[in-house]
Amino acid sequence: MARKSLGSIRKSLAFIAALGLAGLATGCSAGSNTQAESGPVEIRFSWWGNAGRAELTNKAIAEFEAANPNIKVKPEYGDIGGYFDKLATQVAANDAPDVITMGGAYPAEYANRGALLDLSKVNGSLDLSKLDQGALENGQVKGTQYGVSTGANALAIVVNPAVFQAAGVSLPDDSKWSWDDFARIAGDITSKSPKGTYGTATVLTHDSLDAFARQRGQSLYTQDGQLGLDKGTVQAYFDYSLKLSESGAAPSASETVEKLNVSTEQTLMGMGKAGMMLTWSNSLSALSKASGAELKLLKLPGETPTPGIWLQSSQFYTISARSKHADAAAKLVSFLVNNESAAKIIQSDRGVPSNSGMRTAIQDLLTPQGKVEAAYIDQIGKMDFAPTYIGPTGSTAVSEITARINTEVLFKRLSPDKAAEQWISESKAAIGK
Repeated sequence: MARKSLGSIRKSLAFIAALGLAGLATGCSAGSNTQAESGPVEIRFSWWGNAGRAELTNKAIAEFEAANPNIKVKPEYGDIGGYFDKLATQVAANDAPDVITMGGAYPAEYANRGALLDLSKVNGSLDLSKLDQGALENGQVKGTQYGVSTGANALAIVVNPAVFQAAGVSLPDDSKWSWDDFARIAGDITSKSPKGTYGTATVLTHDSLDAFARQRGQSLYTQDGQLGLDKGTVQAYFDYSLKLSESGAAPSASETVEKLNVSTEQTLMGMGKAGMMLTWSNSLSALSKASGAELKLLKLPGETPTPGIWLQSSQFYTISARSKHADAAAKLVSFLVNNESAAKIIQSDRGVPSNSGMRTAIQDLLTPQGKVEAAYIDQIGKMDFAPTYIGPTGSTAVSEITARINTEVLFKRLSPDKAAEQWISESKAAIGK
């Protein structure tokens, strides 16, 4: 998910908190209709993404409407930058879409305020029996199913072999490379490439902090909603981020800030000016298209002896607790994750399908890059990694805290030691622990 400003995060959370004060948590379900409906109804379906995603989704909607002539779907979509601010406003005004696409910790934020429907109430219209168990669990909050995984995703190092070759640097063996290897290789690429081309497109992200913790036998969050990592791990993260920037392996602080919220085409990897980029595996196709290069996926450094990687749902389909047409909404969600015609249209745009039957259905349709993504997810799925716990209420602010403090470190306004202290303090405050 793209980063948002801290003001936007706080605005969203303020609206969500207002829901609780309004008593939504106890009264919202009264507005929903979970009974099967026979007459014509219209439901609203919201998501974020570019024009390509909108085109694919609208095609899938048309297939659904043809199969369900009594249900009309009104699409609502826009850029990720304003998506959750708009959603928070809609929910606070009791005007939420019926089917809401969410990501990250947002399902927990909204479910804990009573804004999302317990999907067991529509199990007659929503078949989740074919989804991978891990995908099902990703959509649960305190054991209750609120979200349906759109597809699986995993952190990866996207590499541009052409940049490696031009610099005379060999591709690493991702079965055993370390973070020190990553820094060294990135530095070599920068030093042997034209000015403006870097070994790695970015310094670290909030997601890589999670991986750092897991590789150390810790976790970003614990099962009971606490922070699960110590100051030493956070400091090591900031130390390493600063090292990449100072050495020239990654862009400077000012260049990094300039690239925080740019489009895929404007990233260094998308412009063909980076050898490596730590990002999500389902970015491969878009980055390949933007760069015009045949990019590859490698596992994260430092995965031996303790893996830090995990499979994560790219996004979730959820249903508003106040939907007046929850049964129709459930039929749409079920169609999107279980119907072959929908799968063949959407393919891996929202991650590799979590339904094995849909993975089989689209295999021959995938682009070469899509097949690389699917193979990578299959590879990660065979690994033995620690469980993942969805972030507690307030955790949507933590990723912005990480980005902001990391920027302070890069500009040397905070030492990694002080940055770690501040991160722990602010993150505990954000989740109320």
